[in-house]
Amino acid sequence: MQKRILQAVLIASSLLAGCATVTPGQSSQTQMGNLLLAEPAPVNYRSQVALARINQVLSQVERNLSDVQRAQLYYERAVLYDSLGLKGLAQYDFNVALKFKPDMAEAYNYIGIHYTEEMEFAQAYEAFDSTLDINPEHDFAFLNRGIALYYGGRAELAYKDLTVFYELDSSDPYRALWAYIVESEINKEQAFESLKQAREKLSNDNWATLLVDLYLEKINENTLLGKLLEGVSNQQQLTDKLCEAYFYLGKYHAARGNNGVASNYFKLALSTNVYQFVEHRYARLELDLMRERAFSEVEK
Repeated sequence: MQKRILQAVLIASSLLAGCATVTPGQSSQTQMGNLLLAEPAPVNYRSQVALARINQVLSQVERNLSDVQRAQLYYERAVLYDSLGLKGLAQYDFNVALKFKPDMAEAYNYIGIHYTEEMEFAQAYEAFDSTLDINPEHDFAFLNRGIALYYGGRAELAYKDLTVFYELDSSDPYRALWAYIVESEINKEQAFESLKQAREKLSNDNWATLLVDLYLEKINENTLLGKLLEGVSNQQQLTDKLCEAYFYLGKYHAARGNNGVASNYFKLALSTNVYQFVEHRYARLELDLMRERAFSEVEK
């Protein structure tokens, strides 16, 4: 038994260190040789000041506030904690906010995201259902529930939600990509055709359209990486863009069996510290799932 565990650890370590084989016809230089590195986003000074002010209000005058006012302050503090990567503190405050205002749809939405990150999928579904019960027009609850269903292994239900989300704005490349990623779990050929049709509605002025072109094999990875600096005017814009690019490059390589390269891209997405982005949130989940699969293969 101990030998099996050691084997699993070694496999997981090599996987997450990027020691996978390269797809035939591709060199490692082609895959990551043109890579841009992000400067990790610094801790936001304004967020820290806002936290201090909310803490001061809650410590001094909370008893004089109405339940609605308390709920709003706890919710705002939770959002700040979340943006700083302090998930446990954020989750606690979201739950406190709901005690004071049980119909706060956005708090349920955040709680659902956190449950998804923790792979507590049943609780995530329940939270997103609550969001949509309170506010049926909450666009991003469809995205977030769809992602939770996808990671929870319920691709067909996930695709329904992500199709709703995509149809609300078919000009958004990210919506097209998520619909494609999930539909690929159901029917790869049909997913590819759907993405081709979605591409017709996308603007070339949106840099993320390049990601769609990569998935459609219209451009290669080096072309994508070479264009990431275009339109960037400051470091924060570059860091945000790289967080997104790293994640979708990770998904791109994972779908092709390049697990070592994929894991490196997911790690790079995490290194940006852009905690509030969907891509940062689920990069760690992707790595956790890779580890689980590595252990499962050894157990077989």
